[in-house]
Parts: sequence; structure tokens; C-alpha cells
Amino acid sequence: MEEGSETGTSKTLVFAVNGRKFELSDVDPSTTLIEFLRTRTPFKSVKLGCGEGGCGACVVLLSKYDDIVGKVENFTVSSCLTLLCSIHGCSITTTEGLGNSKDGFHPIHERFAGFHATQCGFCTPGMCMSLYGALVNADKTNGPESASGISKLTAFEAEKAIAGNLCRCTGYRPIVDACKSFAVDIDMEDLGFNSFCKTKASRMPLYENKQGISRLPEFFKSDFKSNLLFGSEKLRWLTPKAFLELDSMLKTINSSRVSQVKLVVGNTSAGYYKELENCDTYIDLRYIPELSCIRQDPVGIEIGAAVTISKAICGLREACRIESPSEGDIVWKKIAAHLEKIGTKFIQNTGSIGGNLVMAQRAHFPSDIATLLLGAGAFVNIRSGTTYETVSLEEFLERPPLDSKSVLSSVKIPIRELKKGRNSRVDSKLLFETYRAAPRDHGNALAYVNAAFLAELSSCGSSGETVLNKCVLAFGAYGRKHAIRAREVEKLLTGRVLTIRVLYEAINMVKGTVVPEEGTSREAYRSSVAVGFLFEFLGPLADATVGISRCNLSSKGAEENYEEGDHVIYPRMLSSSRQVFQLNKDYHPVGEPIVKSGASLQASGEAVYVDDIPSPANCLHGSFIYSTKPLARVKGIQVNPKSHSNRISGLITFKDIPNGGKNVGSMTIFGPEPLFADDFTRCAGDRLAFVVADTQKEADVASRLAIVNYDLENVEAPILTVEDAFARSSFFQVPPFLYPKEVGDFSKGMAEADHTILSAEVKIDSQYYFYMESQTALAVPDEDNCIVVYSSSQCPEYVHATIAQCIGVPEHNVRVITRRVGGGFGGKAVKSMPVATACALAAHVLRQPVRIYVNRKTDMIMAGGRHPMKITYSVGFKSTGKITALKLDILVDAGIYTDISPVMPSNFMAVFRKYDWGALSFDIKVCKTNTVSRSAMRGPGEVQGSYVAEAIIENIASTLSVNADCVRKINLHTHDSLKLFHPASSGEVQEYTLSLLWEKLALSSEYSQRREMVIEFNKCNLWKKRGISSVPTVHEVIVRPTPGRVSILRDGSVVVEVGGIELGQGLWTKVKQMTAFALGLIKCDTLEIDLLEKVRIIQADTLSLIQGGFTAGSTTSESSCEAVRLCCEILVERLRPLKEKLKTEMGSVQWEMLIQQAHMQAVNLSASTYSGPDFSSNRYLTYGAAVSEVEVNLLTGGTTILRSDVLYDCGRSLNPAVDLGQIEGAFVQGIGYFMLEEYTRNSDGLVTSDGTWTYKIPTVDTIPKEFNVEILSSGHHKNRVLSSKACGEPPLLLASSVHCATRAAVRAAREQLQSWGCHDLYGPNFNLEVPAVMPTVKEQCGLDNVERYLKWKMCTH
Repeated sequence: MEEGSETGTSKTLVFAVNGRKFELSDVDPSTTLIEFLRTRTPFKSVKLGCGEGGCGACVVLLSKYDDIVGKVENFTVSSCLTLLCSIHGCSITTTEGLGNSKDGFHPIHERFAGFHATQCGFCTPGMCMSLYGALVNADKTNGPESASGISKLTAFEAEKAIAGNLCRCTGYRPIVDACKSFAVDIDMEDLGFNSFCKTKASRMPLYENKQGISRLPEFFKSDFKSNLLFGSEKLRWLTPKAFLELDSMLKTINSSRVSQVKLVVGNTSAGYYKELENCDTYIDLRYIPELSCIRQDPVGIEIGAAVTISKAICGLREACRIESPSEGDIVWKKIAAHLEKIGTKFIQNTGSIGGNLVMAQRAHFPSDIATLLLGAGAFVNIRSGTTYETVSLEEFLERPPLDSKSVLSSVKIPIRELKKGRNSRVDSKLLFETYRAAPRDHGNALAYVNAAFLAELSSCGSSGETVLNKCVLAFGAYGRKHAIRAREVEKLLTGRVLTIRVLYEAINMVKGTVVPEEGTSREAYRSSVAVGFLFEFLGPLADATVGISRCNLSSKGAEENYEEGDHVIYPRMLSSSRQVFQLNKDYHPVGEPIVKSGASLQASGEAVYVDDIPSPANCLHGSFIYSTKPLARVKGIQVNPKSHSNRISGLITFKDIPNGGKNVGSMTIFGPEPLFADDFTRCAGDRLAFVVADTQKEADVASRLAIVNYDLENVEAPILTVEDAFARSSFFQVPPFLYPKEVGDFSKGMAEADHTILSAEVKIDSQYYFYMESQTALAVPDEDNCIVVYSSSQCPEYVHATIAQCIGVPEHNVRVITRRVGGGFGGKAVKSMPVATACALAAHVLRQPVRIYVNRKTDMIMAGGRHPMKITYSVGFKSTGKITALKLDILVDAGIYTDISPVMPSNFMAVFRKYDWGALSFDIKVCKTNTVSRSAMRGPGEVQGSYVAEAIIENIASTLSVNADCVRKINLHTHDSLKLFHPASSGEVQEYTLSLLWEKLALSSEYSQRREMVIEFNKCNLWKKRGISSVPTVHEVIVRPTPGRVSILRDGSVVVEVGGIELGQGLWTKVKQMTAFALGLIKCDTLEIDLLEKVRIIQADTLSLIQGGFTAGSTTSESSCEAVRLCCEILVERLRPLKEKLKTEMGSVQWEMLIQQAHMQAVNLSASTYSGPDFSSNRYLTYGAAVSEVEVNLLTGGTTILRSDVLYDCGRSLNPAVDLGQIEGAFVQGIGYFMLEEYTRNSDGLVTSDGTWTYKIPTVDTIPKEFNVEILSSGHHKNRVLSSKACGEPPLLLASSVHCATRAAVRAAREQLQSWGCHDLYGPNFNLEVPAVMPTVKEQCGLDNVERYLKWKMCTH
């Protein structure tokens, strides 16, 4: 090891990955761990999902030796934020380091596969490492030794382990079960469906806590004690070991001309504040002892600024155990409890307390920690040179940012000592509570508002009234620069007897104090929640009848708020689940719930995605420059000199398209979309150019720093809304064959109605795909003007044709290869084409390989997403709720280019017709606006159609003051009405199973009993309301033609090609099963299950198998299975004569023998087909129903999904395990759309929800607490593939049951408001927007509900 001139320092960065030692002497200090792992090691399991530390796809285990305690620390970190230089002397373990297909999989890998806990698999390695980190640390605890093969992990810890990891496919339930299978306190019978025998535990892969490689190689434990100190003339990484060293470094730096210095601990700030320009010098503060320790004295507890959030939590809890229990402990315990909610575990492990506070002060980060410590009366210590200064946190936050010579050294939380009252028999009580209202309870969700309240109380003699002796009220994150003390409110309350009237005064003062700055989103909501927090804190003290429980008026009560071992209360993310299905053995192994093909490879990180393919020599990287204006001339584009322009290889625009080529970026049957804007940009997010650089990082920085010169002179106003489009007649044409037909006579139906609702409106917003793998492609020039493109695409055929047209070559010069896609949901169809085409164009022009991995922000801005709509309707109905007529006027926001938008009318109506509307009339216009073109997203148009149907039903029910589910039931189709509304797809009467599903689900979900319980709950609870709702779906799907080829090799193994792409939906698995079944019909003396192991599905290659089409619409799996079945049928017919001959001669015929003989006798053992159903049977209906129950917090608008029951008709499932995963995953994605995901834009139409901080997909803690799914096996369907039916998209529509249940809960809240005299504003008819996020729900429950309650209370008493 090369030693520096200073003792104990090294100029060589040394670390290990999966036991392999790395020594580097030349490293850019800004390099992250994930950059190194993915570009300079073979370990590609670490995936880049967001680059913000917000998704968990890049989680690894970091191990380092603590020579003070003589132990190895193991903890998970986010490798996209962890700087490579910071792991000096550490060991990194990725999921490849746990096991693999060659040496044997780890039990984690095997259990993830066996519990069917992986679909696209892109998130799976990170999930595995989060679980592994929890297992390693659980096994190091001092608890009782667990039995052999069992860990010390508890079910609570297992659920919590993956709380920060995102998955877009599975719905989380099987992942949670796989994690809980390791728990010491779990009964395997309580876990969900898995491939392991529940009665024979020996079949479960055993976990041995000593197995696997050492987490820290021995050479790091003994002689390795040096710190890192290296750099070049321009870039340096410094690691001071004492304050004097730090002072010297800062002094030297300040006297030099170094432009940028960064003090680092965990670098987690980079996940929020994206740094476009790298710093010159990085100073790692973790090795200064005073900054990294926790000290306790009689006055309080002092936490070093470099102490991580995780260690602060442990330190605070340990401090409570050291001293004898006191009332003051409540403060430390509550702070520790709240800290658990901040960030994900892998962020808590590296993010520091001091760093968080500095961000809050310097950059106005909406910090929870600052608010907590402000409420606790904390002080901070600041070191400037050799001098120290102690100031209150309140003063620190109000000061200007620290200068370059000063460092925040520690924070001190004082011990709260209570004084005896004047009457010695009356003791004071200490009350401390913390609050946060955030889109997620846990993880990287910024709070809308947070608070921390401290109160010293005493009882007022015999009256029992409560006197507030002293209080601290801190509010933060509500839209001001930093957290504040509400001092005027404190002054008002101090020394007062708490009464309803005093509380009302205080709350009105809070409304005037907690006022967000102008321009803050949800201003009124934030102020309202602040009021709710104070009411929740003081309400029970002012009046015991306010409906809020309070058990923590003493230290004993406080302790009751914690689970055993002082665990923070952490909501159970999934209390239970049930999966029910019938096995179909008629077509073995089709119908068997076999493990998904490649699941273990995904878990171990060996599954190869496009960005995992090693870069060819001289490979360049690209990044898009997009417009930020909706309509403007583009006068020029300049790459900023600060973006390392010397490493930029080119800027590709429409002017670089070769002669004979076309400016085309995507193509559908409705026309092309340009690859780049020409001299005019037509929407914010329009592609302007493609910058190419040596690395992806440099390309991304160059694109972000690029300067676009716009000219707005004499440019007409852009069309940014459907209302503008309607006014200016800006529409796309819908081909007549795609425009749906009306039903019945609307005027006659309205004349028959007893009641009407006229010109009601429903607005629906967009949704982003959030595939875990972003858009990606690799283009490699080949000989003879050819090019090979690896694309993560749902439609390689169309990518192929688009590239050929763009670069002006024959299609046989282009080859597009797609092995697997890390999630698509429609977003990897049309939207993948310009990504691959831009790479191909750049590679063609520069004659070098070019690749891209689109960063999450850019993708979210350019993706378009689901179609927003505005619907105006008029409806007539009887007093019974039976609908007689309905007219719809629909405006669809298609964006600037057609994409697939002309199918929206037919898709919308195909699902909207799930009810018998009597007469149905409509006018649907597809609007052209100056926004990014929308594209297909899982259930395109169908999700919107299904929701609008439910919104109309809900409005009718409110008008009639009846239960909405009664209105639903009376308007369900009979088979006769079904034929009227779905003439091309209604099928035979025995195929119509919706009525059966509806009744069956009502019984299995105990709907009637639970509805009565909900009513009773709502009577007994003032500030929480529940709702329950049942929703059906009738979903029309279309079966498309699909190619297939089956080839049998000499050794009897089988190679299969299909047009469909494996996106995670289990297509390969079903195709393997179908191949084994269909070839097994030759009836050799070989079991079909053995034949299954001989089948391999290979990647899509557009020159090998043509006409692949789109993998979309839920039916590609069954189409691919049918194509393969027909291929196998051909092969069986070719083999049958030979087989019969061999059987006559030998009596027994093994598969391998038959195939060897066939080769020798020149039998053609490759067959291909292009399978497509007859036009008369290419459409069919799927049916399903769901019941959901929710609970709404009226003070915050937070919604908890208590239970969801889904019953879905899969026909005869080709693989129940795969179909269960599709149903659960689709349903949870629907929860995201209806309840969580806000895809917002600014006034120019530019997306502002552009990362994990602002866009919230469901997580483990937002899915139903009880999640039950049953697959109905509905028997024979003669026109379907082995009687199976699609399930990829329809269950998503059933998630509207959650939204409808929330609406029911809100209705109960509004009825309560009416009982308080609020008849003017809170009537029964209201519009609950989609998504029903917390502010939306709170607004409908009453932003002023606390004030109105208190006024009512004062009037009635």
C-alpha cells in the first residue's frame, strides 16, 4: 500500500467488493459507488432506479471495522449517493456476493423465487440486499439463539426491512411474505401462497446465519488503519482525523483559489439537491471523533454533527435505558420514534443529523429533524477555528449560512426536569408529541407540515381542570424558509386553564402564524393540518369528549406507546392476506403454479437488462436536451463550457439526419412523431437535441447545463388545456372504424327518468409509468452500413422500422434485440422508439457505439403518461336508481402528437359500458394540445372509462341518498343487455360470470356485516371515518396475431422464440409451460415436467422472428402460447410416425432417443407460425369485482386501506401464481393512480413531479393491510387458449373501489359536519378528485372542521 507523507494516511483508495480487493490511485472524488460498480466491475445487480436514494434498487451492504469496539459494522447504503472515496477500508456486498446459479443461490434468492416475489425483477436485487442487511444485524443481537435454519429476525423487522424499496410490478404482498418467511416468530401457515410445501418445512431453503462469504475480508481488520488523503492539482479528497487538521485544511483552501469545497458525511443531500457542477475538494468529516460521538451528561444528550440518523436513534434509546426512567425520557423516546419515519433505512444509515440541519438552514430543506429539535429546545455547537459558540437551534436557523471557516459540531437535547407544584400533592406532567403529515408515513416523503409540541401540565385542584404551565410549539416544512416557534401562541396558552374556548383562541392564532409563503402548494391544507396537530395535542386536555384518545399524560403512558424493546410504533404494513384458486391439471404442466422463469437469476442479479450489457470499445453515452417552453422558435443550442465540453463528442439535432433519412422518432398506424423538434418546439418536454459524451454522467450534466435560445416574438399562444383546444377546434381525427357506436334513444330515455343530473363534470389527471428500469438503449454500428440496437422495448418491430426510416437504410440493415424489460406498463412501447432511434442516429453519424440510460427526471418530463380527460355528463334515472339514459361529452388531452390517442374513444367506451345505461349517447373529441404526447399506459382509456362510470353511479346514489352499491347492483348487465352494449364480445350466456362474481364476493368479503360495522364505527368516532365499497369490472380485450418458432436441438433441448416480450408478466413462464404440454402430446416416456426443464425462451430478434407487434393489451402471453402450441402441433405431427415406428421396434421411446433419430433421418425440427384468431372471436370480455374498506383521518386527510378483497375470472388460468401476481400488482398500481400519484405540471405544461421526492407510487405501507385475492376458474371457453383469460390490466380498474370507499368515508365526515350546523358548504354531492391525495381528502372533509367543531361545542355547552 502506498503511504502518504503523513503518518496514517494513504494515497490509494482500497476497498473490497464481494471479497475482491480493489486498489485505486486515480479517482474523481465525485464518483459514486454505483458508477464504479456498474462501469468497472462485473457486478451489475446494483440498479439505477432514481439516482435520489428514493427507490432502493441500488442498495448494497457496507461492512467496516470499528477498531474502538473491535467489531464489524454492517449496514445497507444507497450506492447511487455513496461516494466511492467514502468506502476506503470497507467491504461492499451485492446480491451476487450472496450466491449465484453456478455456486448455488442464497436462501433469500430461492425464497424470493419460491414466493413468486419477482416480476420484472429490476428492483429484486435491492430488495434482497435490504432484507439481507436486516438478517445480518438481527443475527448479531443478544436475543436467544434461534433454531437451526431460522434467523433471529422478527416479522416486524422483516416487514420494516423493505419499507424503503419501491416495486411497480408485484403489489408487494409476495415480497413481504418472502421476507417474513425468515422471521423467528412467524407461522408458515400464515404466509401467502408459495411453491414450498406448507406441511413439510424441510422443503424451504434453510437460512444459516454463518453461511456465505465473510462480509469483511481479514486484511481490513488487522493492519488497515490508514485514512484517505489523495488528489490531483484540481481534485482532492481529504480525511481529517482531528479538528486541528480540519482547521488547517480549511485555512489552506480559503487562501487558495479553489472554487468549490464540499464537507461530506453521507452525501445524502445529493439525492435532493442535484449538483450539476462537481466540487474541487471533498472533506470527509466522519473521522473527527468529536463529530461522530454521542455523549450524555446530567444536563442532556449531545449528538455529534456527523452521527448518522440510525445511530442517533440507537443513542437516544440507549440513553433512556442508562439512567433511571424519568418523565424527561419521553422527549428522547419520541424523537427517536419520529426519526424512524425520516428517510429509508439505507438513507438513515448514512445521512447525518448535522447535515440535515445544515440543509435546513442553508438551503431551506423542509426538515423534520429541525422541527423535532426545535420543539425539544435543542442547542447547537458551532466551531470556528479554535473557538466554540453555543446557540439555540431557533437562532441557528434564523442566521445566515455558516461561513467557510465554521462547522456545525454537535446538537444538544436538554433533559427536561419537572418542578413540583406549589401544592406538593400536585405534580407536573410532561407531554411531548411529534407530528408529520406526509404522502407516505415513512421513506423519502417530505412532510406537508410537521410539528413538535412540549407541554408542562398540572392539575387544577379538585376541579380536575388542566393548567398549561409552559409550552413549546414548533412547526416546520409548511412552506417557509425554516421551522419556527409559534411564540405568540405559546404566550397565549402559558399559565391558562385549558378549555374549549382557550383552545379555540389558540387555534385561530395558529392559523395566522403557520402561513406558507406565496406560491407554496396546498397552502390552505398546510395551515389546516397545523391546526389539527395542535387540536390533537391539546384537545383531550381541554375536554375529554373531543374524540381523541390520550394515554401519554405520564411517562408510564408514554412507554405504552412503544412495542417491546422500545420499538417505535410502526404500522403493520400487511397484516394478512389470502390467495385462493383452483388447480387445473387437464393440460399439465399448463395450469400449474410453477415458479416464474428466471426468478432466481433476477434475485441474484444475474439477469441481464439492456444497461447491463458491457459497453463496447469506444462507446459513447447520450442524453436528451428538451424544451422548457410550450411553443417557441429555437434559435440555437449551446453546450455550457462548464460541462466539460472537451469530453463531449457531438450534439445531434434534426440537421444531422442523413440524406435519405427522415426526422422520425416513433411510428404507429396513426402516423409518425418527429425525433427532434425542427426550428420550432411545440411543447415543454419536446426533444431538441441529443448530446453525446464519454460517460453517461457527463452527457447528463451537459444536457442539464445546455443553453437553449428561444424566440417568442409573434408566436401564438400555446394550447395547454382541453378547454383551449375545444375553443380553438384543435383535434386529432379518429378513424370511423375506431369510433364506438351509441346505444338506444337518449331523448326517450331521459323522458322516462324520474330524476336527472345535468351537465355534471368529472376531471381526470395523468399518471406516470414509473417503470423501475428507465428508458435505455445501446446502438452498435456493424459492417456494410448495418446497425445492431439493444432496446428495452415492448415493440422491437416498430423500433426496427423507425430506425431504418430515420437513418435512411433498408430494414434488413437494422437489427433490434430485446431480451427482457424492467417494467413497461405501456411506456416502453411508443415512447421507447425515439430513445433507441436517437442512439442509432448518433451511432450512425459518429460511427461509434452509443448508449443511453435516460435519467429519471428527463424521462418523467418526456414520458407523457396516461391521458387526462374532462367529462361532462347528463343522466336520467328512476327513483329505484335504475338508469334510463346517459349522455357524455368527453375531451381527451392527447398532447402534441397522435401516438395511440385515436384509440381512446373505443377503449374508454369498451369498459365504460360495464353497466346497463339504458340509452347511451356520447361525443368524444381527442384534443391536440401543446403538451408532451400521451401514450398507452396499463389500461389506456379503460381506467378512465371505468372510473367515470363509478363517479356517475356515486353521484346518482348521493342524489337519491342511497348506498352506491345498491345503485351498482340494479344497473349490472343481464346477458341480454350485455349483448346490446358489447355485441362483438359478449360471448355465450355461460361465459357471463359477473353476477356470480358479485354475489360470491359479497359473501366471501362479509360485505353486509362489515358495512354495518362501518356505520357503527363512524357513529363512535369523531375524527376517523371509514368507508366500504364494492366495484365491478367488465373489460374487453383484443387478441392480436403473434409469431412463434419452436426448434428442437440434437440433445432434445428446445429453443423457443415468440413475438411477445418478457416485461415481468410471466410470458416466458407460460410459454415454457405451453411448450412442454404441447410437445408432451407425442407421449414419449418422459414426463412433461422433465420436458419443461429442457425449454429455453430466447430474446426477441427482429431479423430472426418478424412481425412481433406490440406486447400490450393483456393478451400477448396467451397469443404467444397459442403460436407456440401450433408450432408444437406441427412438430408432433412430424415426429409421430417416427415415434410409432420406434415404439414398435423398441417398446419404449425416450424423448432424447426420438430427437436423435429424427436428426439422423432429416426430420425438420423447427416450426414457425403466425397465430391470429378469427375476426369473429378476437375480442372477449373479462369480469371481476373488488370490495375495499378504508379509514380516513379527518385531521390530516390521510387514508389507510384496511382491507381489499378481489375476485377475478381468469377462465382456466395458465399459471395461477403468475396470474395472482398480475392481479395484485395491477390492483396496487391502480391504488397509486386513484389515491397517490400526482403528475403535476407548471403553467407552461412542463412536468414538475420529476422524481421520487415529488411523485409517490405505492409502497409497502400504503397497500391494503389485509389483501385477499381469489381467482375464479370459470370453466371452458372454446375460443380462448386452453380456456384461459387475460388478467394483466383489468384488475387495475378494480382499485377504484378504494377511491369509492374513501368517498364513502368523506361522505360520513360531511354528514357529521352537517350535524354541527354546516349545511351550507358540505352537502351530499361533491367531487373527490383523482388522485385522492391527503390535501384533496382533507378539503372535502373540511379544512376548517376543527374550528367548526369547537364553535359547535361552545354553542352547545
